[in-house]
Formats: sequence, C-alpha cells, structure tokens
Amino acid sequence: MCGIVAATARREVSEILLEGLRRLEYRGYDSAGMALIDNEQHLQLHKYLGKVAALEDAQALNPILGCTGIAHTRWATHGKPSAVNAHPHISGQRVAVVHNGIIENHEALREEMREAGYEFSSATDTEVIVHMIHRALDGGATLLEAMRGTVDRLEGAYALAAIDVQAPDEVVAARSGSPLVVGVGIGEHFLASDTLALRQVTDRFIYLEEGDTVVCSASGLAIYDSTGEPVQREMKRVSGDVDDADLGDFEHYMLKEIYEQPHALAATFAKAAGADSDDSIFGEGAAEAFARTKAIQIVACGTSYHAGMVARYWLEDIAGIPCQVEVASEFRYRKRVSHPDTLLVTVSQSGETADTLSALRFAEPDEFIASLVIANVDNSSLVRESDMAFLTRAGTEIGVASTKAFTTQLVAFLMLALELGRHRGLAPEREQQLLDGLRALPDLVRKTLEIDPAIEAMSSAFIQKHHALFLGRGIQYPIAMEGALKLKEISYIHAEAYPAGELKHGPLALVDADMPVVAVAPNDELLDKLKSNLEEVRSRGGELYVFADQDAGFSDEPGVHVLAMPHAPEVLQPVIYTVALQLLAYHVALQKGTDVDKPRNLAKSVTVE
Repeated sequence: MCGIVAATARREVSEILLEGLRRLEYRGYDSAGMALIDNEQHLQLHKYLGKVAALEDAQALNPILGCTGIAHTRWATHGKPSAVNAHPHISGQRVAVVHNGIIENHEALREEMREAGYEFSSATDTEVIVHMIHRALDGGATLLEAMRGTVDRLEGAYALAAIDVQAPDEVVAARSGSPLVVGVGIGEHFLASDTLALRQVTDRFIYLEEGDTVVCSASGLAIYDSTGEPVQREMKRVSGDVDDADLGDFEHYMLKEIYEQPHALAATFAKAAGADSDDSIFGEGAAEAFARTKAIQIVACGTSYHAGMVARYWLEDIAGIPCQVEVASEFRYRKRVSHPDTLLVTVSQSGETADTLSALRFAEPDEFIASLVIANVDNSSLVRESDMAFLTRAGTEIGVASTKAFTTQLVAFLMLALELGRHRGLAPEREQQLLDGLRALPDLVRKTLEIDPAIEAMSSAFIQKHHALFLGRGIQYPIAMEGALKLKEISYIHAEAYPAGELKHGPLALVDADMPVVAVAPNDELLDKLKSNLEEVRSRGGELYVFADQDAGFSDEPGVHVLAMPHAPEVLQPVIYTVALQLLAYHVALQKGTDVDKPRNLAKSVTVE
C-alpha cells in the first residue's frame, strides 16, 4: 500500500518522480504529491486529492523543479483521503517526508511533539515522523542521525524517505516491514517501493534489508544495517521488458492481463521443463524437505488464499498429504498445534503482503521443517526470507484485481502436488496425465477466451443488481469464492460464495428474482448433486447463470442462462472456470462505469496489517 519514489541527481528529476508515481499508482490512488529542493535551496511542494493525473495537471500549470526530491501516491490509513493528509508532509519549511506503513505508537508521539510546540495539520501518523526529524535537525543532528534516532522510537511498519533543504544533495531513507529498493544510475540514485517505478532510468537495484538506513546522493550511497554499522548489499540487474506495463491495444490492464494468461501459464510450467531436477524448481533443499513432509500448512490472503484452498484438494488427492489453509491475518494471532514434519507454504503475488510476511516471521523456530513461498516477484521479502521459493512467471500485473497471478499460482500448486506425489509413489501414468494436462492448459485457456463475447452478453443482466450469490461444489467452491471476490472488487456489487450443498442451511433465504445466482458446473462426480442444489434455486424463483461444461446437460430455459465452457480434464477445470468468471466481473464493471483497474478503497500490494 502506498508508493514511494525519490531521486537525487545532477539533472532535474520532477518528471522521473512523476513517471515513477504513474507506475506505482496500483499501490494507492487516494492522493499524490511530491516535494523538491530547488536551486535556491527552498522546499517546493505539490500534493492533491485523487489520482496522479491531478498532480500532473498541477505540475503542468505551475512546475516545481529540482535535482533532489521525493514523491508519494497514497492509500489512506490514518486520515481520510484529502490534500491535507496527502504526502509529502513537511515541517518548518525545512524537511519533507514520505511514508509507507503504519506507526502504531503515533498517538503517544503526537502528544509528545505537541508538548514540544509542534502543530499538526493532518490526521496522519506520518506527520509525527516529519516533526520528530525536524526537531532532531534543529538540535544539530545530520539528516542520517535524525532519521536513525526517529525510527528507533517508531513501533509498526515503515518505509521512509526524507529530504532536508540544508542537505540539498541527499535523500535519506529507512525501512522496516515495508519494501524499499535503491536504483543505481550513473551520477544519480533513486529510491522506490518497487523496481517497476524506476525501470525507465535504471536496471540496477539494491534491495534494502529489514532495519536498513541509506544515504543517497548523486555521487554515491551509504547503507547502514539495523545496528548502525556500514554494510554492503548486493546489487542486482533486473531483466525483462521495460514496457511490460504498457496497455498495448487493451482498454484496461485487467483485460490485458486476463488475455496474457495462456502465455503466463506456459511460462510458469516451462520453468520446470528447464530445471536440472524436479525438486530444484522449488529451491535448494527441496528434495530433503519434501521427503520429510507429512503435512502442509498454507498461509495467504485474499486471492492467494483462494489459490491455497484449491491446492488443498490437489495436495490431498495427488500427494496424499493432509493440508490446512488459513488466512494470514488470523494465523499469527492464535495458539496453534502443528502436525509433526509440516511444511509451511506462503503465497503472495507481490511477495510483500504484510500479514503473510508476519506469519512467516512469527512462526515458532521448530514449528515447521521448512518454509516455501510461491510468489511472482523475485527478491521480494518473502522470497528472501523463506527457505525455498517458487517464482511464478505471471509478469507485471498492474490491475488491482489479480488475474494471471492467481492462475499461475494454481499451476505452481499443481506442480507442488505433483512433486510431493513423486516422493510418495505417485503412479507413473497419473504423473504423465498431470504433465500432459499442464502442457495443454494454455490452449484450453485460449478456448475459454474465445467465449468472451458470450460472457459479455451475459454480464448485462448484472449491472442493475446489488447482490449476487456464487455456488460451487468440491474444488469449484474456492473458484466460486474467487469469482465473487472479483465481482465485488471491481463492480461494487455485494457478492458472496457458498458451497452449493449449504444453500438449504441459510443462504436460500436470500434467493429471489433480484439476486442472480452464478453456478460453476463442470462435468464431474458432483454434477448431479449440484443440479439438485440448483433446482432449489429455481423453485424459489431465483435467476441462474450457469457456467457449465459443454457435456454437462444444461440448456437455456426461463430463469436458467447457460454459458457452455470448453471440456477440460477435471484437474484443470479450476483454471478455466476462473478465467470465465474474471471476464464476467470485468464486463459487469465496465458496463457499470467503475474504475476497473483501480477500484475504490483498494490497492495492489497490501504492505500494512
């Protein structure tokens, strides 16, 4: 949540900051701002309510310029979205700060700073930080000393960047619990929440570790660890297309990313084909850990949690290993009893999800035999801090509602189930069947994309509705949950999912002609049970929208609208039904006129608890 960009160079940097914010807007778009130190060593500030476009308009009309500056796009936590609460925050017209994270002891610090004579204009926790730094600077501290003295007193999570008019060539930054990277240029240095923000200026990055503080100037940089000792961090080159985030011919990133899924799924599976051994795709030590594994604990949030719920079916069926799945925000805060020899698996698109990262960090030392993360971003915190990692090949995902990241997570989990099954005597013919299915999956997704026009036509029935119910049975229940999540995220229609067999235990009371019921109906062993459940809906006057296998025996009739899905092997059905439900959510949101890529109140990378 929130995006930080900073730069110090021998050239003017305002456009670099703006471009960085454009690329980081998926992290928050409640407000945006930037502060620069001009040639006369004055602090210049722009900050506005709304998206980065408002900041761009202000900059075009009244440009602020400088060679050192910081910028921010906000997802509001403390204080409503407003220009006053927008970052950067300044103190004494001397120092400016941007912040990502939450300071849990801000109220006590605020009272202390008020007693010291500081006045507060915002409702944010961040304003405490800028006044604390200012007080230290007035006491004779350097900006580095002021930053370190301040963060020593902060409780919570933060990524911070600060500038001081009396040190006009420096940006000082610190991180704990929120990501921050240094971009290395020639005669210039940059900081950002994500490498994507800086790919237009550099491909060389240093990933700051927990507790690091850094001083950047045009001529060099110095990094200090949590004890204040100078430290060297490895510089890495980030490869890939700089224009990955371009829309191309698509109207929205979400639609582009839905249509990129065949390529992303093929690339994720191809990673295994190029590995030296089957276990090596999961990292060093995987063979030993998998041989010992007798149980799986999956921890994740949101869409990644749904991927874990699907994985439970595969892991227990294919590998014969008991599996538990838990929401990360709950996992950390309860007393747990783990099975002996349990493997901890975390899942996160960004690899920075705060609750999931906390679950990993606060696991008891002997609670798990090893930790494995499934993530889409190399060098992210979860990747660096886990024992093993499987990197999906989804590529850059900008749309806040996850699409290709989710389906590539499913492929990763299917490969994990396959690998664990090999350690437990998986029959060769079953193994070959699964591998053949994974190879065929991209083509099956392409066939699903071909029915997009029919899904678009169906979507018009939803735009005047306020509620929707999604039903599935077995492994399709978490897919129904994912479909409901997508619809509520981007169309703002209240949607929830239930196992179809649970209808008569409560949800049936909600069913009427004004509440569309979406059913996921592959041709599997639960089909007859599902049909009986759907009859319960019809008998109460409910309107059914059935995503059904072409051989499942459904046909259109009054109150029943059928969308024929391509026939697919049972193990692959969760992926293709997910794609169809993604398209449904997209077209409903498009017709309702909501912001598909940047839905209200949400952000892409959830880096606060």
